Amino acid sequence: MSKPGTTPQESAPLCLVTGATGYIGGRLVPALLDAGYRVRCLARDPGRLRDQPWRDRVDVARGDVLTPATLGPALDGVDVAYYLVHSLGTGTDFERLDREAAGAFGGVARSAGVGRIVYLGGLLPARVPAAQLSPHLRSRAEVGRVLRASGVPTAELRAAVVIGSGSASFEMLRYLTERLPVMVTPRWVRTAVQPIAVRDVLHYLVGAADLPREVNRAFDIGGPEVLTYRDMMTRYAAAEGLSRRVIIPVGVLTPGLSSLWVGFVTPVPSSLARPLVESLRHEVVCSEHDIADHIADPPGGLTGFDRALHLALRRVRDDDVATRWSSASVPGVPADPLPTDPAWAGGSLYRDIRQRAVDAPTDAVWSVIEGIGGENGWYSFPLAWSLRGVMDRAVGGVGLRRGRRDSHRLRVGDALDFWRVEEIQPGRLLRLRAEMRLPGLAWLELSVRPDPRGRGSVYLQRALFHPRGLAGHAYWRAISPFHAIVFGGMARRIAARAVAASTTPTNPPTAPTGKTP
Repeated sequence: MSKPGTTPQESAPLCLVTGATGYIGGRLVPALLDAGYRVRCLARDPGRLRDQPWRDRVDVARGDVLTPATLGPALDGVDVAYYLVHSLGTGTDFERLDREAAGAFGGVARSAGVGRIVYLGGLLPARVPAAQLSPHLRSRAEVGRVLRASGVPTAELRAAVVIGSGSASFEMLRYLTERLPVMVTPRWVRTAVQPIAVRDVLHYLVGAADLPREVNRAFDIGGPEVLTYRDMMTRYAAAEGLSRRVIIPVGVLTPGLSSLWVGFVTPVPSSLARPLVESLRHEVVCSEHDIADHIADPPGGLTGFDRALHLALRRVRDDDVATRWSSASVPGVPADPLPTDPAWAGGSLYRDIRQRAVDAPTDAVWSVIEGIGGENGWYSFPLAWSLRGVMDRAVGGVGLRRGRRDSHRLRVGDALDFWRVEEIQPGRLLRLRAEMRLPGLAWLELSVRPDPRGRGSVYLQRALFHPRGLAGHAYWRAISPFHAIVFGGMARRIAARAVAASTTPTNPPTAPTGKTP
């Protein structure tokens, strides 16, 4: 019932979603809105949510679960709080950080009168002592225990492999199967797992908002089939019409070596692949389906593996991937905004600036700018970009294989190979912040404006680098001789491509010369 003087929407329960810039959180927000809930998002950088299609339907609070002082205003008036964050990848101390963040969040939620916490954790292997679990699973389980002990009723949903367009598990499966017709694989490909479609995860997450107050426990959630990773690769190959894959399991690949192998073959960097691999050492199969006592299974039943594959692949082919595993910022990568020019008081700021008059309208130039990266490449010296990506992955970075979420359109917060879209002003400006491993902070800025002489456009390109220590200064000086080839070539080819597109309408403006593997 609505209160007098309020609309049904105004009286709907308010849900706080942490991790709204991540893979699950970015999909949960519109699902909650469609279910009639009001939504508030917690974000360290609210600007990352600016271009989301649902942004004008939600409130956004600036805050961080690792900064308890910011949580009070975010949790004020909240009925249901979704905890979808973790510190994985921040270093060897991530278990302590996760424990402290969960404790702070639960304590502030209790003080704020929050009615329920919903947490998405990891499915645990049966009868395996905590000491033998992977650090990732052990930490996820501990976070669940801390939240359940907070005094706020908590529903912990435990899932294993999540199959959906853009998920890390799906990307691992997809690239391993497509790129390796013959695979010498680690033993974990024979481990039984119970995958679940991302749509079913969202179904249970939304349903958990309405659980009775007395429910304070963990629930296993999984799809209708128990498979091995080998089964999943075989069925993926069949779904894509690939030749039969030859899979040869061996026992010599440790989790560390396996993660390097996965990082080499797939877009998922080894730093993120390792916890996924380590979690597959033990069988992760649901031991109960008690969630059905409170939340009915999705209409038509749980999604089978083949159906989940079909849905994910269709999204990929249609270029309609709402979020990807790379939606969340890479842990440990500085998120410092571009320093104000020219009043930069933070020390040295190296610049490489290129400007060109382009005999093409601004919209033609912008189409080329917005099409940069991913399968479209970087418009200059593909070998140099490829080698830089390989070097980045060799030191634990993300490399070039993250690609793009959408092959034509960008939005603030999108991952773009080893960059992140920091700012986009359609038709005018694209600013990228580097997420590669660097001894400093770097940005690449591409912009276009009408030529004041009335003859086409002016293209401006700036590469900026703020060095960290002596290594940073040495790095810039070492790569400076290549700038004329890389950055100069980029400016020339962007201009040439825009001219060609404006004079030949059938020539797609977003397909550059040369492609990055």
